[in-house]
Amino acid sequence: MMSGLNGKALKVSKADIPDLAAIKAVLPHQCLNCSTNTSLAYLAQSLTIQVIVISIGMSIPLNVEILPVWVLYWLVSGTTAMGLWVIAHECGHGAFSKNRKLETFVGYVLHSMLLVPYFSWQRSHLVHHTYTNHIANGETHVPLVIRGNGIDEQAGGEKDIAIAGRLGKVQYGVFQLVLHLVFGWPAYLLTGKTGGPKYGLSNHFWPIAPFSRKLWTKKWINKVWLSDWGICLALFALIAWSLHDGFVTVFAIYLAPLLVVNIWLVTYTWLHHTDTDVPHLGGSDFSQLRGAFLSIDRPYGKVIDFLHHKIGSTHAIHHIAPWMPHYHAGKATIALKNAFPKVYLYNQTPILQALWLISTNCIAVTREENSGRYVWKNPW
Repeated sequence: MMSGLNGKALKVSKADIPDLAAIKAVLPHQCLNCSTNTSLAYLAQSLTIQVIVISIGMSIPLNVEILPVWVLYWLVSGTTAMGLWVIAHECGHGAFSKNRKLETFVGYVLHSMLLVPYFSWQRSHLVHHTYTNHIANGETHVPLVIRGNGIDEQAGGEKDIAIAGRLGKVQYGVFQLVLHLVFGWPAYLLTGKTGGPKYGLSNHFWPIAPFSRKLWTKKWINKVWLSDWGICLALFALIAWSLHDGFVTVFAIYLAPLLVVNIWLVTYTWLHHTDTDVPHLGGSDFSQLRGAFLSIDRPYGKVIDFLHHKIGSTHAIHHIAPWMPHYHAGKATIALKNAFPKVYLYNQTPILQALWLISTNCIAVTREENSGRYVWKNPW
């Protein structure tokens, strides 16, 4: 089934991908530089918005009779907090400031506040960028392969196809949405779920046995432990808050919105690297830049783009040049689209519709004969 891309990604070959020098040549010069003051201004913007939203939340009575009001608050607060997540993520890429100590401090504090192990995720996210849409070495949303070998490919695709066929399209789609959006992020942090087979059973909090150490090379092990200190401090703060104001308050003001933040995160990583006619690659068919050009830009609208610093509508250039700060990504995306229209991917399908199409149709992949490409299959 074709997506809004109309099979465009399937028509791109490795030879069509420009090299990094050609890409840099078409980008406005200022796009390659970051400004500490500008980055701090965007941080202040997101912090101010979040403080206002939380202040409103603290004024709402904790009353079950107004549960719809609380649900609306959770959606709004989680959506605005995602802007802070994006800035922390930018720190992990070295795109926030040339002052590395300041950048690390900001990213570490913001991610720890959101219960994200900063250095652990920095490492796994670097792998995700290096091997985007690689069938074995990729680190997020790597699909199961029909008749895969379980070594270079994750076997078990035929089982998922069979399960989907038994459940039916609607039930399977709902199951996948809940599995990915609600449980996907903690499952990834705790077990490396949806990561490729190369790194085995990984854990972002425990970099040694009984979990695999393949993701955590020697220099990263101590950084994982350092990430844990930030999480522990955040948890201690939450426990103290709960003892002072009650767990219900902590749940209403912090935990429920955090679930919405996690849903946004999975939405971005899932939608921007998955579509019914976007392949995964293996062997010599893969290169880092070719994988990056399989990233898909999508329409989120002006409000979400403002709150989330355009992370979804400029995701392709982010993967091609992850050191670029978000406030240059809009101009860089226009330049990229104009210079390389054959390989730039933009899917205009509305986000909720795209989520449903992917959850019901991107079930497992099969390897094309005489090719290093893996394409999606489903039983419908």
